Amino acid sequence: MPDSAPNLDVRAPALPVTFADVQAAAARIEGQVERTPMRMSRTLSDITGAEVWIKFENLQFTASFKERGALNKISQLTEAERRAGVIAVSAGNHAQGVAYNAAKLGIPATIVMPIGTPFTKVEHTRKHGARVLLHGEGIAEATTHAYQLKEREGLTFVHPYDDPFVIAGQGTIALEMLAKQPDLDALVIPVGGGGLISGNAIAAKHMRPDIEIIGVEARMYPALYAELRGETPQCGGQSIAEGIAVKQVGRLNIEICRALVDQVLLVDEPYLEQAIALLCNVEKTVAEGAGAAGLAALLAHRDQFAGKRVGLILCGGNIDSRLLASVLTRGLVREGRISSLRLIGDDRPGLLAKVSHVIGDLGANIIEVAHNRLALDVPAKGAEFDILIETRDAQHTQEIIDALAACGYPPRRL
Repeated sequence: MPDSAPNLDVRAPALPVTFADVQAAAARIEGQVERTPMRMSRTLSDITGAEVWIKFENLQFTASFKERGALNKISQLTEAERRAGVIAVSAGNHAQGVAYNAAKLGIPATIVMPIGTPFTKVEHTRKHGARVLLHGEGIAEATTHAYQLKEREGLTFVHPYDDPFVIAGQGTIALEMLAKQPDLDALVIPVGGGGLISGNAIAAKHMRPDIEIIGVEARMYPALYAELRGETPQCGGQSIAEGIAVKQVGRLNIEICRALVDQVLLVDEPYLEQAIALLCNVEKTVAEGAGAAGLAALLAHRDQFAGKRVGLILCGGNIDSRLLASVLTRGLVREGRISSLRLIGDDRPGLLAKVSHVIGDLGANIIEVAHNRLALDVPAKGAEFDILIETRDAQHTQEIIDALAACGYPPRRL
């Protein structure tokens, strides 16, 4: 893949979607979707070394950018198509985007979801008035069923990314970003099926031919990364960025990406988790794994973005609350603010009180204590203690470890 975008006129009709299509989409959806805020983050800029501008698409009504493309597509339907209704396949944001906008326009919507779709996502989609059908073990089987229903009932299929109207609708984000900050050096965009990056590449490259368009994929799902290199993608696994866990990019999307995308970066799961935690703790906003992928790329590839003015699209905030809690807790563990210590001592009264006194005097908080008298690697007159503590930082944790060791109870970090 070239180091920079090829020198071509993106207004030419060679691509399946043009800048004029994006402009038309912007006019069509104006006032019907949120013109979400875009702000520079001082703290994230300090952390990453880049000047970080964030477009908060998680503030759309359905907490995702998907509303833009869905509305642009549905708005193009004829009266007959509107009466018949639309159908889509999704286990997440696209489902809600289609259901919500179809309901606003009085258009019947059917959403086919895999059987294992989380209950909350099913209910949120139903609340928007859609007929939700659970079918198949995965997206592939659900899609086959949806196309069968499309033919049988005369419905219009709304594809999540491989559709020119959907692509144009997503591209309206770049129009707003460059209107707010025209001097961005790069847009760093999450990639699943490719609708978001292809639409915004068309808009951005027309307005600023020298701007870098950089895609981000979870390393478990390098679909675009591999295809642009003529390789067969090896995809699979439980990524926290399930919104971009797509095994193949759309056919229209790959055509646009070949022409306009400068680079695709892969990020590992710890960076995705760190990005989610930083957006929550620093920006006080909720991001799903896919929504945090742009920031994850800046964390994983700091040298590449150092000193650059970078635009990130926080494309969605639909993350399960339990998963978010787990990510935030794991972040505290990584930072050394929550640690589990194991120590072995005499099984006699007062030992735990003494250990607790050492920890408390140094200003740490004991969250949990468990002890085991039956472990065979512990003396018969001894006991094994696992103590979960909360501290200020890694250095504070080390001070406690040193203090316990000085008292004759050297702990082992678990």
